[in-house]
Amino acid sequence: MSEGFSFKRFTVGHEGCAMKVGTDGVLLGAWAAGGRRILDVGTGSGLVALMMAQRFAGAEVTAIDVEQGACLQAQVNVAASPFADRIRVVEASLQAFHGGGGYDAVVCNPPFYAGTPACKTAARTMARSAETLPAADLFGHAARLMAGGGVLSVVVPAAVRGAFDAEAALAGLFPRRACMVRTVPGKPVSRCLLEYGRRPSPAGFEETEECLNNADMTRTAWYARLTGEFYL
Repeated sequence: MSEGFSFKRFTVGHEGCAMKVGTDGVLLGAWAAGGRRILDVGTGSGLVALMMAQRFAGAEVTAIDVEQGACLQAQVNVAASPFADRIRVVEASLQAFHGGGGYDAVVCNPPFYAGTPACKTAARTMARSAETLPAADLFGHAARLMAGGGVLSVVVPAAVRGAFDAEAALAGLFPRRACMVRTVPGKPVSRCLLEYGRRPSPAGFEETEECLNNADMTRTAWYARLTGEFYL
């Protein structure tokens, strides 16, 4: 592959994708709850789908994306991985997807820019604009596709957490876990890992705060532990 990112057990090429491999996707793939059937919404390069397949041995993963180039890239990455027989890539929007339902876990690194962000390509605009997948559609259709005990996990900027919590409630989903992530100590929380479910967590809602890097920009023990099975 002329361009890509190598992990311990697979390589993710992303030259055909509008959105490249980034920290948000790695965080989501390493943190999200899984199950026997997993749906990755807006798969892009297939990174999160591949991480979930690695973490949950035997899981069947369906990866969907509305953008043709992303699906072609994901198919190449999946075919070259050890998990090719357990990941299916489908070109479809979440709104139009009918995958039979019963997913134990839905994962999504959603677009969150309001309106139409200024991007160099139409594909990148689509990937970044919330108009392609409004939060209300994400929660409503995730709820439609989830099993009775299913969960939805997302990674979003801290600024939109309140809006996501509100949309989850409107869709009848309960907040179960939240991880507020800072880039370095002393900086404001920049991103949130959020988990919602059809049912409240028996252990109660859990919220934590973590940091990606120490002051000297080395990985924190938490980040190293979370991603240890993936990063080289």
